[in-house]
Amino acid sequence: MTNPARIDVHQHLIPPEQRRAMSGRAAAVGWPAPVWDVRSAIAMMDRRSIATGLLSFAAPVGAPDDPAGARATARRVNEYTAELVKDRPERFGHFAVLPLPDVDGALAEAAYALDELKADGVMVLSNAHGRYPGDPAFEPLWAELDARAAVVLVHPTGPPGTVLPDLPGPLVDFPYDTTRAALHLVVNGVPRRHPRIRMILPHGGGFVPYAAQRLACAGWLRPGVTPEDVLADLRRFYFDTAITTGPAALPSLMAFAAPGRVLYGSDFPMVPEEWGTDFDAGLDGYPHWTAGQLHAINRGNAEGLFPRLACG
Repeated sequence: MTNPARIDVHQHLIPPEQRRAMSGRAAAVGWPAPVWDVRSAIAMMDRRSIATGLLSFAAPVGAPDDPAGARATARRVNEYTAELVKDRPERFGHFAVLPLPDVDGALAEAAYALDELKADGVMVLSNAHGRYPGDPAFEPLWAELDARAAVVLVHPTGPPGTVLPDLPGPLVDFPYDTTRAALHLVVNGVPRRHPRIRMILPHGGGFVPYAAQRLACAGWLRPGVTPEDVLADLRRFYFDTAITTGPAALPSLMAFAAPGRVLYGSDFPMVPEEWGTDFDAGLDGYPHWTAGQLHAINRGNAEGLFPRLACG
């Protein structure tokens, strides 16, 4: 039987120990401070026909000079999230946070989260204290995740540098940093060397679909790489629909993404429910769906990435 309810690949949680830090970070970037608890999350999901939300903690887990603290925080967050999933496995999934740029710590946490906590995938930020994911130092992590055919959510964070006054980072800087991370991965050959990793770019991939032909010019600047290579590797990514269903953004995303690589995302609670329902309406009301395409975005494509959530 086909289940019409959505699988939300981009939903967040805020563990109680991280609530104050998360609220402070939201205030610092000029974004509404999120409020989250399990009961309100499930109520939101019921109102928006979301069967399962894959949870992630989308914030740095430590200061750049405190790798031990980052490891400890990542472990606490991942164990807390795993307990939520254990209690309600049909309603929640889990992207484990990794303490990058500490590669050894990230390798250890990925193994623990995937093997012991049964996480559905891992999450990395678009830059780890200024170091982008195509950095050669991160190669051991990508090799390990490729060996596991892991799903990786590449969640944006603020780029290095000063934010623009009165312009919240999530509005303008996050899509820019997603784009920067995606191109950095591609020009450093990570998706091509590690094709078994399934990487998700939130928010429709930032500016990737719209700017893909421009980004492909990077192929002319690197020996042995062509613009066609860059485009092909950019299309290896999966993309979620969070904040990306407007009348200009959604057609661009659908024109660029490879078949089967667009997934539903809410970005709750970072995107408040009253905002998110408008984006849901944009998705549902898009006039150019072909037969089965909307169901694939809402659920079917995610079932391919997360077989445990597939309907029997």
